[in-house]
Formats: sequence, structure tokens, C-alpha cells
Amino acid sequence: MTEYAAPLRDMHFILRELAGLDAVTALPGCEEATPDVVEAILDEAGKFAAGVLAPINRAGDLQGCRLEADGRVTTPEGWKEAWQQYVEAGWIGLSLPVDYGGQGLPKLVSTPVWEMWFSTNMAFTMLPQLNVSQAEALRIAASDTLKQTWLPKVVSGEWGSTMNLTEPQAGSDLAATRARAEPAADGTYRVFGQKIFISWGEHELTENIVHLVLARLPDAPAGVKGLSLFLVPKFLLDADGRPGAKNDVRCISIEHKLGIHGSPTCTMSYGDAGGAVGWLVGEPNRGLETMFIMMNEARFGVGVQGAGLGERAYQMALAYARERVQGRDAITGEAGKPILCHPDVKRMLLSLRARVMAMRALLYTAAAWFDTAHHHPDATVAGKAQRYVDLLMPVAKGWCTEVGQQACWDAIQVFGGMGFVEETGIAQFARDSRIITIYEGTTGIQANDLVGRKILREGGETLRELIAELRATITALRAEPGFGPIVDGLAENVGALSEATHWLLAAGKERHAEALAAAVPFLHLLGTVCGSWQMARLALAARRCLAAGEGDAAYHASLVELACFWMATFAPHAAAHLRTVQSAGAPLAAFDDTAFY
Repeated sequence: MTEYAAPLRDMHFILRELAGLDAVTALPGCEEATPDVVEAILDEAGKFAAGVLAPINRAGDLQGCRLEADGRVTTPEGWKEAWQQYVEAGWIGLSLPVDYGGQGLPKLVSTPVWEMWFSTNMAFTMLPQLNVSQAEALRIAASDTLKQTWLPKVVSGEWGSTMNLTEPQAGSDLAATRARAEPAADGTYRVFGQKIFISWGEHELTENIVHLVLARLPDAPAGVKGLSLFLVPKFLLDADGRPGAKNDVRCISIEHKLGIHGSPTCTMSYGDAGGAVGWLVGEPNRGLETMFIMMNEARFGVGVQGAGLGERAYQMALAYARERVQGRDAITGEAGKPILCHPDVKRMLLSLRARVMAMRALLYTAAAWFDTAHHHPDATVAGKAQRYVDLLMPVAKGWCTEVGQQACWDAIQVFGGMGFVEETGIAQFARDSRIITIYEGTTGIQANDLVGRKILREGGETLRELIAELRATITALRAEPGFGPIVDGLAENVGALSEATHWLLAAGKERHAEALAAAVPFLHLLGTVCGSWQMARLALAARRCLAAGEGDAAYHASLVELACFWMATFAPHAAAHLRTVQSAGAPLAAFDDTAFY
């Protein structure tokens, strides 16, 4: 299998030229992320990804996890040792608060690091991703006592983390949650119920596992407004704060899955022997609000998985295309040339690279918005950044996972028949990537959130604000010579988005079913337009570097050419998405549910 090489040049270019690393590191609380620190972090993360995580990824796929007779789950060979190295290096706390043992660096710095880890071993990296997401939820909502007791070990990685939402009868419908929690005399609670699809619900990598569990109190109202959140550890703590007696929590099965075999997906049972001891996190009956803090962190991380897996698939496909000799050069007729010379193979490879760059640019830019929202002293600037984060979170998760998954499957096509053979390795990435459009909310759920909560609820105000920013980029491009195709492509995309927005706001008032039927196409439209926006910004920044004589001229020129390819290949999809948004909802809504055959 092709060895992974961290795409540090691309990462640094986007961090510096598009995401505004200098502006982020100038924010209060972000000053420690100096250029030399950022460079050192990315270099070391790349080495860890290539030297530690990538070599055990194949074993994780082949061996998977095992549920032992005593309820323990064992992970593949080498994973425990890798976890110890990971923890000792302090990687989990990279962007977590210093007060609890983290390093407090900006999210913009940690995002490319996570991309490298997802590229090389997604199944493994799902565990620390859960720690980071849980730490954020506990930091915001937990009592001081709970924070002091649990957060330092979660931040360090000495203890693992999970989130427990889904139940067999409920699926994504959390209103149907049946798990219950009963108050105990000592101020704790006893939790009862079963949860399914719990990533890393049981394993031997950490000495304790901290579960966050949604459950209902005895007097809770029906629906999602009656859900509370409880911290339920695998082991209760002794007088010294160390794991002691086993809590009434057990894994009763693990799933046999299409991919991510190295990540145990567990069915967890709480309270089989009298009740699992838990502590209330946040206020009663407001658990879903707190859980959404964790889920939003996870959703952004899953979007980064799309970019990371797409990058790995691109690297593997490119290496194969450079080595595989077959046929004759389509232009010269020369024999003995690698398949990279064939126009269709070149098209597929450029398609992979362009999509990865568009995703990466959008995600890094969004990471900078996170940091601006949390650290900027001007409330107006911080508020705008937070609005952009809220609006585009469904796109970061939904669109990036759809694009990243498709990139992995397209990479198989470059390999041809050898891509369908497990030994080449690319099939694992295609299988692993299939889950990313599903967990943490399917693409349909993301699209409904985008349309219902983020656009219709506020009358499209933030989206119009974003469209104005897109138009400002068009103005900047027109001020520079030689951007004709890029300007035209972005302008057409923005026009399509504006027209779709008007249609959506009108339909949402009287034809709500049609608006929801158009939600996923609208998400794809907005994602495509955001991708075009980022690729246009990429070209503009690269051209300015060329004009200033900065860095590698050939590299910068290739970025401009890549943006032109995007505009010719992917930007036209926006027009098709617009037509679907406007036209597909009515026949879908009119179709009789009994007419399926």
C-alpha cells in the first residue's frame, strides 16, 4: 500500500492564505500558536500519522474487535501501544482548555492535525474525537465538581469517552427515548436502559470510560424536552479518584460492520443489576441541548473525516496511476506509459484533488470562524463568525462527507479491477467512508436542519449575509486580470444560490413539504457554491503569490489551474441542483405513498 505523506504544503497554504492564521493567532488566548509552533505541530502530527497510525490501519480492518465471554472488548494488535504513544504525546488536549490539562491552541491549528489522523486511521481516531467532543460538553454544562473530577482524565486521554443517544426502537427519533434515570438518596441517579451504535462503548485502551447518556427522569415531559443527560462511568472512583468498583454498565454485543472494523460499535446495557450510578450534567430535562454541544463538535470532526479520507484516496490513486503501465499514450501513441497519461485517468485524479482542496479550504475557514467566535473581543465580529458556523455546520458535515465518500469510491475507478481487490488497500477506505454520511445525523437530517432551523426560521438572514460576502469575492476577482472563467463560474453559482434561496423562502411559507423535499438538493447546492467560493479564493491567493514572487511558482500556478478545473467540472452542478430544488419537490409531495412497487 502507498505510504501516506502529510500534505503539509497544501495545509500551510490554506492556513496562511485562506483561513487567516495570522489573524487567528493575534486573538486573545491564541497567541501561543506562533508560526514556528504551528509548523512543528503539523510536522510531528504528520510523522505520527505516517509512522504510528497508518501502519496499524490495515490490521484494524483485518482483525477487527472481539467481544470476550466476560464482556470485555479487545482491539486489534498494536492499538493499545499506539494509544499509549498518542496519550503520552498529549495530542488529545491540543485545542482543549489549559485549565484541565489541554494546550489551548486554536481550532484552526488542530483541524489539519485531525485531518492527518483521519487520513491514516479513521477507526482509531474516532476515540480521541469523542474525548474532545465530550470535553467541550462537560466544560460548558457540567458542575464544577464534575469538571474537576472527570475532565482532566478525559482531556489527557487516560479515560475514554462516549455519547449514548440511539436506542433500538428510536433510531434518530430521540423523542422515542425510553432509557430512564431515578434519583438516589445520595444525590446521584440510577440509570436503566439500552443504547445501540455506541462507538468505543467498551475497550481495553483506557482504564476507564466516561459515558454521557440521555435518559428520562420520572417526572419528565414527553418528547425531546423531557431528556436529561447523565455522566455514567464504566468504573466508579475510589477515595483516591482512581477507577474502583465496576458500575452497572456492560457491553452486550458489538456490530459486524461494512467498515471501520477497528472501532467497536457497541450495544450498551445500563442497570441490569440494580441501576448504573450516574450524575446529572446540566439542568434536568435539558439534556439534548448539552448533548448537541458534543454532537456539533463531532459533526465538524466528521466533516474533516471526509476531507481526510478523500486525501488518502487521492494519494493512493495518484501513486497507482504513476506506476501502472497499460495501453498507449492517448496523444502520442507511445507504448509503455503509465495510465496517468490517459485523459480520463487524469480527469479522475484532478477531480479528486480539486474536491479535497475545496473541502479542506471550507473546513479550515470554518475552523477560523470557530476561533473568531470564541476569542474575538468585538462582539459584532464574533457574532458574525458564530452565525456562519451555525449556518454552515450542516454543509461542513453533510456536504463534505458526501463528497469525501464519493472521492473514495472514485479512487477505486482509477485502480480499475485492482481497486476491487482488497489487497491494494483502497477498498478499505471506500468501506470506511460509507458511514460518514450516516452517523452524527444523516445527510437528510443535516439538510432538514439547514433548511428548517438555519434558513427558514430566521428568514434567510445569515444566508443573505453570506451571499453578500461571496459577491465581494467576485468583485475582488474582477479587479485582477486573467480570472474570467473563475469569475464567471462563481458568479453563476452565486446567482443559482440566490435564486434557490428566494424559492426556498417562498415555498417554506405555504409549501413546507416541497421545501423539505428540496432540502438535500439545496444542501448540495450550497456546498457546491461554497466549494466554488473557496476555490476562487485559492486562485486569487495563489495568483498574488505568483505576482509577489513568493514560494514555488509552479505550485502556485497549479493551484490557479486547479481552480479553473473546478469551475469547469463541478461549478456547473449548481445549476442542476437549482433545477432540482425548484422542480422535484412538487412531484415528490404528490406521489402517493401506497404507489411504491
